[in-house]
Amino acid sequence: MAASIVAASLYYTNRLASKLAKEERKKMEQVVEAIKVMSDPNTTGHDLTFAGSIVQGNTTIPFLVVDDSGEITQNINIDTFKIARNPNFLTQKMNEFKAMHPPIVVELGYGLGNNYIYHGESYLLSQLRYFPYVQLAIIILFLLVVLIALSSAHRSIQNQVWVGLSKETAHQLGTPLTSIEGWVELLKEDHDNEMALTEMQKDLDRLKLVADRFGKVGSVPTLHEENLIDRLKGMVDYMQKRAPAKVSISLDTKEDNVPVNISAALFDWVLENLLRNALDAMEGKGEIKITVDDQPHDVRIDVSDTGKGIPRHQIKRIFKPGFTTKKRGWGLGLSLSKRIIDRYHNGSLLVKSSEVGKGTTFRIILRR
Repeated sequence: MAASIVAASLYYTNRLASKLAKEERKKMEQVVEAIKVMSDPNTTGHDLTFAGSIVQGNTTIPFLVVDDSGEITQNINIDTFKIARNPNFLTQKMNEFKAMHPPIVVELGYGLGNNYIYHGESYLLSQLRYFPYVQLAIIILFLLVVLIALSSAHRSIQNQVWVGLSKETAHQLGTPLTSIEGWVELLKEDHDNEMALTEMQKDLDRLKLVADRFGKVGSVPTLHEENLIDRLKGMVDYMQKRAPAKVSISLDTKEDNVPVNISAALFDWVLENLLRNALDAMEGKGEIKITVDDQPHDVRIDVSDTGKGIPRHQIKRIFKPGFTTKKRGWGLGLSLSKRIIDRYHNGSLLVKSSEVGKGTTFRIILRR
């Protein structure tokens, strides 16, 4: 629609400009005839007055009078200030006028030779020619505003969905968790259940952690200083016990203590998502390596796997909600992980590199 409006505007404006240009050409021809009359020694006083009024009545069209030798003898409606500043200004104008219109020849007679009138366009005609481009710029600006507004509305709706889903999940988990916790306390009275209760308590704590994570998605979490290395070691140990026997998960770092400001529960969730995706990509065997690069302005955590990799055309889409290459799943893990790092930790989560058949490296950047 915008293109149609611009095309119609260009066509209509060009027609107007062409008509106005023809009218200005006729006006210049009248001015030339008036100059001829004024140059004729046989002209009466009345004719001179009429011819002079025609020449003086032209206050919009700039033109130059040039003699047979190419010397500019007169200039009308041209900026005198620019002429004073630039000695070559009139010559430049003459060349400009030559490119715009053919000269109008004035035969002086009586052996005086000819004069040549070179004329340009009035200010109104010049503005009319530029008007469609101004209109195009306005339409493009309008479209940009519309796109930004739509994008903002889309993000707002997406945020509401995230918050609503997270709060509802946390709420739904809350009631059974409280009940299970009560039953665990009752079972502790019987010492014969001690081993089972230990494992049940671990799972209960895990479920409480999941509920806590979902509860924090809907609000901005408070960040605390943590030793990144300890958190990574804990996550590596946790995931290694739950990984297939032919998969090794290792931590590569030269540091023992790297302090960072994070929300521990949410940051662990991101790591768990990345590690689970890596495990799914390797299909039962391979290596996962977590590398820490401590820089003066940020800390970079690379999670690399030797899995099947991500095709190049899918890399830009993997962080979008709903996108998944798995047969099961909602495609929310990476999208939620990016949201946690980008929005809640003021950092970045990105695909550093990926090659089909060789593996993928995700990078987390936490700024100081």
